[in-house]
Amino acid sequence: MSNKKTSEQSPDYNFCAMPLAAYACRPDQSRGRIYEEPESTNRSPFQRDRDRIIHTSAFRRLRSKTQVFVYHEGDHYRTRLTHTLEVAQVTRSLARALMVNEDLAETIALAHDLGHTPFAHIGEEFLKECMKDLDGFDHNDQSLRVLTTLERRYPGWNGLNLTWETLEGVVKHNGPVTGPLPVTLKELQSQVDLQIHTYASLEAQVAAISDDIAYNNHDVEDGLRAGLFTLDDLQKVPLLRGIIRKLRQDMPETEERYLIFETIREMIGRMVADVLEETRKNLAEVKPQSPDDVRNAGMQIVAFSDDMREQVDELRSFLFDRMYRHYTINRIWLKVEKIVNDLFHAFTTNYRLLPDPWQRRVEEAGGMIDNIALARIVADYIAGMTDRYALREHERLFDLYWDLRGG
Repeated sequence: MSNKKTSEQSPDYNFCAMPLAAYACRPDQSRGRIYEEPESTNRSPFQRDRDRIIHTSAFRRLRSKTQVFVYHEGDHYRTRLTHTLEVAQVTRSLARALMVNEDLAETIALAHDLGHTPFAHIGEEFLKECMKDLDGFDHNDQSLRVLTTLERRYPGWNGLNLTWETLEGVVKHNGPVTGPLPVTLKELQSQVDLQIHTYASLEAQVAAISDDIAYNNHDVEDGLRAGLFTLDDLQKVPLLRGIIRKLRQDMPETEERYLIFETIREMIGRMVADVLEETRKNLAEVKPQSPDDVRNAGMQIVAFSDDMREQVDELRSFLFDRMYRHYTINRIWLKVEKIVNDLFHAFTTNYRLLPDPWQRRVEEAGGMIDNIALARIVADYIAGMTDRYALREHERLFDLYWDLRGG
């Protein structure tokens, strides 16, 4: 990695919102970027990474990619963009409390969902099935692919040329990488060693658990809004039973919708408090004095307590039964399966059905004669679609009268 500075620049990296702990990642100790470029004089390398991510096309498209419900079901359900912003908010709160680098933690949070397909996890499952014999598909690896290959905004390289610490965080935020490497990580690892068999920085670990906190809570709120279950139903979940009972005792005349908001706030607060208590206990045990001490600790330091983890698992089980497998969601599964399979088959059978820029990518990659190269480009194209765009592409290709109706 390179972090070349010109003689005209003497960047001051003292941009952190709070003093940093010894185990935090410092911008002045960054391992640099893959391609040489001068750093900014008024933003740290991690701030620049964050800004580059926010300005990507992939980040903007998150506004029309949904979590569970497809876009036409209402304006108030979470999208990938609102989820990402909620993750970033929790991330900054935890990062500041633990005295780690807020900018780096937020950057990893903002990047973590860039590779998600249209139609939430449903779309990913069917695209993964299409790619199972063609080098596979994984949304985490696709996020890395967006950052290192697919975003083309700079004349000197593909991707965003992010710092080593950001790339490491995106790759390892859920822990060390084991087993066969997915395609993009395998390519990147040949360029730079991300130490994939160690744990990630504390900043990345904070982003990962913030993702868990955010999606558990917003799935509860969205499920209540959709009428898939009620507050009474949620009292069967140990994590929520005491919260809901106490709120009803303390606020007996309060409207149900306010009770829902209070329930979500209380649940987020309890999860955050539990993470801070457990993480501080782990830090006291490990006593890391540098980011590398965190990486080599042999454990995920940022974590729920065993009791909270068990309660979160019970909540996920409830949501799986009452939300993710609800008949209305199953009906969406049926339709998404056809849309994704039809698009994938059409484009891999005849790449000339792709838009011109994507046809050029196929030809540059030799995809006309290489099935795996062609399939990867088609998967990139489909994964980048919003829900609305995927529906529109399916109509363009399979509605016999789409382009033939008179005006």
